[in-house]
Amino acid sequence: MTQRQQPWSDEAVGHGRILVLSDNPIARAIAVIASAVGRTVVVEPDDDGGPGLDPQPGDAVVLCDHDAPDAPTVLRAALASQASYVAMMASRRRAAGLLDELVEEGVDVSALHVPAGHDLGGKGPGEIALSVVAEIVAGSYGRPGGPMRDRSRG
Repeated sequence: MTQRQQPWSDEAVGHGRILVLSDNPIARAIAVIASAVGRTVVVEPDDDGGPGLDPQPGDAVVLCDHDAPDAPTVLRAALASQASYVAMMASRRRAAGLLDELVEEGVDVSALHVPAGHDLGGKGPGEIALSVVAEIVAGSYGRPGGPMRDRSRG
């Protein structure tokens, strides 16, 4: 009998946490989707940053509320950390003022993903969350994302 190949691996792969500020429908959807793909998610509900997200090497930080009072502080800390992914939910236009403020302070914002996620065209919280988790997963494997059919056959 021929053994069938499975398209997945049962090998445990270590990934950092996904740290999300603050608690809103997109954050909750990120938690559900990321948990389904085996990622540990911490949602900080306090929009002032609460006790602090304390990003560690390999963690992903997602700011789901660019209007949160502590958004600049959270971004400063995340961008200065060894987090592997730092993102903010906002259009480029809405983020411009905050980014200008950080750049004026000397913060390197080149690693910041804004707007967060892959361009899936989704509008609802779950669809937006799916795009963010997809970007995090792709990045954690050193992949750009995009259709599998576009990968060279080998």
